[in-house]
Amino acid sequence: MTRILGVDPGLTRCGVGVIDLAAGRRVNLVSVDVYRSEPSLELSARIASIGNRIEELILRDKPEVIALERVYADVNVRSVMGTAQISGVVLLLANRHGLPISMHTPTEVKAAVTGSGKADKAQVGTMVAKILGLAEIPKPADAADSLAIAICHAWRGAAANMGSGESLTPAQAAWQAAERAAARKREG
Repeated sequence: MTRILGVDPGLTRCGVGVIDLAAGRRVNLVSVDVYRSEPSLELSARIASIGNRIEELILRDKPEVIALERVYADVNVRSVMGTAQISGVVLLLANRHGLPISMHTPTEVKAAVTGSGKADKAQVGTMVAKILGLAEIPKPADAADSLAIAICHAWRGAAANMGSGESLTPAQAAWQAAERAAARKREG
């Protein structure tokens, strides 16, 4: 079994979700939360607040790997900066605790859990709930997104190990096909 911490980085809301990857690529919820910081606080206090809570989670839930959403360019520079700052804190914490880190793009995450890299937040949340056997979609969306990032990492590793004899779910197969197509495009 492998324990994975998924992080949807953000300065105002940072989603954190921990799952266990079991045999047969089954995933089980360990914990999920959204850490918030008040915009009225000094930037350093906001970053420290979220960083301290993530470190407490690492110590409590003991993940073996951290899956982090890759920062992507956006028209809202202020939002991108907050996301990048928290991503930096997560990278620091991974290094401090000797944890490997894997970064995943939003498109990659969506494709892994829904089968489509163009899925909307509602579709991602619905699939996260189904995959984890939850009665409701984790709220707010940052919570569901953090779990989707962790699931993406879990299934990406499983999809890469095709020689194990295990079959892929439809979402995993779609994700693997998208990965292969992207690799061919980069090579060609």
